[in-house]
Amino acid sequence: MYRRPQLLGAGFTDSELARMRRVGELISLRRGVYLAGPEPDDADSRHRLRICAAMTDLAHGAVVSHASAALLHRLPTWRTPLTRVQVTRPRRSGGRRDPLLHMRAAPLLPAEIVTVEGVPVTSVARTVVDLARTCSFESGVVTTDAAVALGLATAEELESMLARCKGWPGSPKARRTIAFADARSESVGESRSRAAIAEAGLPPPVPQWEVRTADGRLIGRTDFGWPKYGVVGEFDGMVKYTRALTGQDPAEAVFDEKRREDGLRALGLTVIRWTWHDLAEFAPIAARLNQALR
Repeated sequence: MYRRPQLLGAGFTDSELARMRRVGELISLRRGVYLAGPEPDDADSRHRLRICAAMTDLAHGAVVSHASAALLHRLPTWRTPLTRVQVTRPRRSGGRRDPLLHMRAAPLLPAEIVTVEGVPVTSVARTVVDLARTCSFESGVVTTDAAVALGLATAEELESMLARCKGWPGSPKARRTIAFADARSESVGESRSRAAIAEAGLPPPVPQWEVRTADGRLIGRTDFGWPKYGVVGEFDGMVKYTRALTGQDPAEAVFDEKRREDGLRALGLTVIRWTWHDLAEFAPIAARLNQALR
């Protein structure tokens, strides 16, 4: 990254800098801060660069927070925009928002600040609670599930942070989100599925239910199970069938999955599947699940 005074000191003129921006030799990360060459293709890498650029201009005490902090902690977010770098300063007022930066003013204890990739960032527990307070229930569940599944935040740490944030905007929603979290969720799709099932008013499933025969032989581990009702739910995110992720030939993966499902049905279980597309409008799947659970 280069700052404008640095480039002017090296002999470039403002007109040259403008020309270099037009032809893509320089990318403007924020006013007066540039990147040489093309931007990275993926949104996460682009946002990391913008975080670094923003932090060079902000006064001492600003801490990367919310979705930007989640990205640096390598936690997933869902439908949480990364158009603005999100930071928090420990003061009572002075928040502001522009096209590239969202600065919040809120209390911050030293224990709630860590260093990641060379910049000050809110701790995982603080980040999870901040997101759960400010984003949708579904988005909050995705991030919280991942944090507890990866062991980055304990239940005790999250409870302590909830107690500290009591009375802050969105704290009741955050408490509901964190109470709902489950370390057994293994992907964004499974976390979103759990949220959709709950929002549909269906009984909570058992994540990663292991189905066995009467003599104890394992037939398969299912994404979701309702053992009392003999119903299995499977989220198909295509991972099961992808050679790059499983190290298995896709045709063999499809065959193995079919054989596993045949084994489940042979035990009298009802198997209901859904995909990413179904999560966008879950009502038809919820109706099928509700009928099966009856």
